Amino acid sequence: MDNASLILPLLVLIPLLCGFAMVLLPKGRGDIAKVMALGISTGVFVLSLFACYAFDWSRAGDMQLVFNSPWVDAVGVRAHLAVDSISLHLVMLTTFLMPITILGSFKAVKERHTEFYLWLLVLQAAMIGVFCARDLILFYICFELTLVPLYFLIGIFGSANRSWASIKFFIFTLTGSVFTFAGVLYVAWFNTTLGNMWTFDIATLYEAALQLSGTQQAWVLVALLCGFAVKVPLFPVHTWLPLAHTEAPTSGSVILAGVLLKLGTYGLLRFALPMAPIAVVEYAPVIAVFSIIGIIYAALVCWVQEDVKKLVAYSSISHLGFCVLGMFALNVAGVGGSVMYMINHGLSTGALFLCVGMIYERYHTRDMNAMSGLAKRLPIWATFFVFFCMASVGLPGLNGFVGEFLTILGTFTATDVLGIGYAAAAALGLILAAIYILYMVGRVVFGPVKEPDTHGEKVKDLSTREIGTLLPLAVMCIVLGVYPTPWLRSLEPAIEDVIRPARAVLAAQDVKAPQVDGHVSNFEFRTSSLLPEAAQ
Repeated sequence: MDNASLILPLLVLIPLLCGFAMVLLPKGRGDIAKVMALGISTGVFVLSLFACYAFDWSRAGDMQLVFNSPWVDAVGVRAHLAVDSISLHLVMLTTFLMPITILGSFKAVKERHTEFYLWLLVLQAAMIGVFCARDLILFYICFELTLVPLYFLIGIFGSANRSWASIKFFIFTLTGSVFTFAGVLYVAWFNTTLGNMWTFDIATLYEAALQLSGTQQAWVLVALLCGFAVKVPLFPVHTWLPLAHTEAPTSGSVILAGVLLKLGTYGLLRFALPMAPIAVVEYAPVIAVFSIIGIIYAALVCWVQEDVKKLVAYSSISHLGFCVLGMFALNVAGVGGSVMYMINHGLSTGALFLCVGMIYERYHTRDMNAMSGLAKRLPIWATFFVFFCMASVGLPGLNGFVGEFLTILGTFTATDVLGIGYAAAAALGLILAAIYILYMVGRVVFGPVKEPDTHGEKVKDLSTREIGTLLPLAVMCIVLGVYPTPWLRSLEPAIEDVIRPARAVLAAQDVKAPQVDGHVSNFEFRTSSLLPEAAQ
């Protein structure tokens, strides 16, 4: 076992073990807890940079940095971790956002500091585990483990209605994921009916799932959607998100929007597309319709919001609708745009939640009716806020434009699955997004000065710590907006592998190739190509 194979388990274990070690700190030493948490999360980020260095980007579509050790051999469960370029980018997003989130919470958290930072580190470990897991049971454990720390972060450190928000979040996501687990367990059982031993290796289950009939794949797809669509969240199972965001502490909202929602889209990408290609091709238009409804509905709800944080929360539903829409275009442009959307949404929307949290710390309100013209009082904050609003709305030259353009382009060109009608409907969501974002900016940032009563306390602009929190996010928004080519090129091989089964189904439909009971053969899976025949 080489040193590179230890990087991924260390990325999971370091925040997990160090987080629980924080309970040994003396009571009342919150200053130690927050510095320790910042140091641990920064160290994990540095380790993730080593992972990028050890990763062979010329083989970006292959699973690398493999750690594979026996765990429960009796039923074929293994501690199997590995990443391709898609997984590694999302791991980097997680490790990049966590130190920023912790730094941004230094002033907001007033009590129970050790507990607060413990749950943040446990949450980081679980999210990294989801993106790295190559064993189904390990994936499910990490996927479910994310519920526990966020439940406590919302339930203990949230706003007035935090109890109901945390319970609703927990019930929605747990209930959906149980059905998802049943679906993938069915695939594992089906694999044994083919004469194989019990295994939960994800790559092996991909091959087994291709032997399922079209009807069986449809039920598996429904089971996967039950859990992952709730996590996204996709309309109409989105109702837990605005309440969770509104009641969560700022750091909880940043991680929820920045990374946790991506567990749902990542699950669809990793499981639905390769495991149920026949059903995905058949029902992609239906899923696209729900995505478009979510895009437009959430945008209209944003338009009438008075709470700035709730407006940003509903915008996440609209943005993630684009993410799912591009994914089910089943082409490189659409899925590439979807993955870029995951990354870019995490940066810009996470930054918006930080900006809203900074205003709440000063004025103790998020009501747009109570404040306006803040650019004259807080010019540095206003600069960052307008910048991240422009990134969120998809201004060309900033990161949001890349994902939006590619998802719409992928949908438009996917004439064998979706097409121009879906793209046109989704484009309406872009127009509505520009309206509600600019409306919010106009009311809060510009116009006559109107401030809530601060009881004589002088309101100051952003501190050095707060500028340091927002600046890395702003830099990445510019870098990904101006020069996204390295990211897109590195993602392409992995994306081609993910969509190859669905593309094989579409190719078989085009040539009316004979199929037996709706099966897709292993031969089709291994030899189908997205390249034109002349290029092969």
